[in-house]
Amino acid sequence: MRKINKIIVHCSATPEGRNVSAATIDKWHKERGWSGIGYHYVVRLDGSIEYGRMVDKVGAHCKGHNKSSIGICYIGGCDSDMNAKDTRTPQQIASMLELIRILKKLHPGVEVFGHRDFSTKECPSFDAKNEYCNA
Repeated sequence: MRKINKIIVHCSATPEGRNVSAATIDKWHKERGWSGIGYHYVVRLDGSIEYGRMVDKVGAHCKGHNKSSIGICYIGGCDSDMNAKDTRTPQQIASMLELIRILKKLHPGVEVFGHRDFSTKECPSFDAKNEYCNA
């Protein structure tokens, strides 16, 4: 098993309310020339969690940090004009918190970050590091 020291939260950068699946993201990432979906988990609008890349495989979600991290992507993150917006539904908020709590138990000492903590992007459109620091 890989040594995991980070959980990195992302958004799909899709407009609020557009329902996207892990299979759709997998297709997008393959179109970019990747071997498949770069995230390990995808949180749908209804709060359901889909598997992406297996956790024992290095992700493709945050350049320079993939080797030691798990990537979680929630569907949304943009308003109708494609500006950054925290669009998480109450179901997504609850599911993400539970998933992060489980992952923290499985990987003691892991820290949670947003993609924006390592990039100039606004992803995931909220301060994940602050929100999940005590999860």
